[in-house]
Amino acid sequence: MLRFSRIAVVLAVTALASAGVSAAAAAAPTGSAVVRVMANQGKAAAYWTPDRMRHALPGDRLVADDVRKARQNGSLSHLVERGQPQSAQAIAAAPNIAPIAHIGKVFMTLDGTDYVCSGNSVTSGNHDVVATAGHCVKDGSGSWVSNFVFVPDYNNGSEIYGEYSARTVVTTSGWANSGDLNYDTGFAVMAANGSEHVNNGVGASGVAFNQSRGRAYTLYGYPAAPPFNGETLQTCSGTARQDSQGSTDQGVSCTMTGGSSGGPWFLGSGANGQQNSINSFGYNNIANVMWGPYWGSQIQGAYNTASAA
Repeated sequence: MLRFSRIAVVLAVTALASAGVSAAAAAAPTGSAVVRVMANQGKAAAYWTPDRMRHALPGDRLVADDVRKARQNGSLSHLVERGQPQSAQAIAAAPNIAPIAHIGKVFMTLDGTDYVCSGNSVTSGNHDVVATAGHCVKDGSGSWVSNFVFVPDYNNGSEIYGEYSARTVVTTSGWANSGDLNYDTGFAVMAANGSEHVNNGVGASGVAFNQSRGRAYTLYGYPAAPPFNGETLQTCSGTARQDSQGSTDQGVSCTMTGGSSGGPWFLGSGANGQQNSINSFGYNNIANVMWGPYWGSQIQGAYNTASAA
C-alpha cells in the first residue's frame, strides 16, 4: 500500500448491499472477521466520474490518522510516520509495466472524502473477492468506507473490464477494533458486473497463509503520490525482511508511494504466484521499504468469511 515511508495507503472500501439489505445490517463480528454490508450498491459506479477519480486522494492519509489515534490511546507499539515523497532519482528505476487483468485500482469514500488504493482479484468460493488493505475498507476503529469500486486492468484511464461495485467488505478484528497494522488487510466482496463475477471476468490469484518468513516477493500497485500519478501499474521485488521496529510485518525494498496501498504481494517472481500480503505502510526512518502484514490465521479468517459471503 502504500507507498511510502510510512505509507499505509488507504484504500477505500465500500461495501454495498443487495436491494433490501439496510445499512442497519452493519458491522457484525464473526470470529477473527468484521463484516459490513452496505446499501445503495447500484449508486457506487455512477458516483465515480472521471473527474472524481482524478481528484481522489492516496489512501495513505488514512493510515496517518490511525497512527495519530493509536498514539493518543497508547496502543501503538512502534513508531510509524508519514514520510516525505520519494525523490525523482529514487523513482527513476521503477519500471513502467503493462497492466495485469486481475490487479486494479480501488476507489472509495470515507467521511465525505474520496480516496484511491490498489487491489487484486483472488480466488474465492463465491468468485467475488478482491483483496486490499484494511485501511482501504475501514478507518481503523473509525468509519467504514462507501462508494467502493474496483477497476481491474486500469491503465491511463482505460477501463476495458469496467467497474465492479462492492456489496460487502470484510476486515480483521485487529484492524477494525484498534487499527493494528499487524492485521491491516481487507477483502471486498464484489457484486457481479452484469452476470460476470470478478474472478471469472478478469481472473484471480491463489492465496496463501501461515507461510515461512523471509520469502521472495513481487509487489504491485498504483502509486498516486508524487512523483507518480496513479495512472500506471508499478512493481517492486525482493526478499522480505523482518520488521525490527515492533510490528510482526515484513518489508521489501520498494519506492512506490501513496495509492499503492492494498496492492498485492505475490510469492516468487511475477504476478502468477499466490498472494501472501498487501502494501500497507512505511517508516520515515527506513527509506524505500514497503511493509506488509504477515498473513496468518486472523487474516485467513477474514478471507474465509469474505469467500463465503
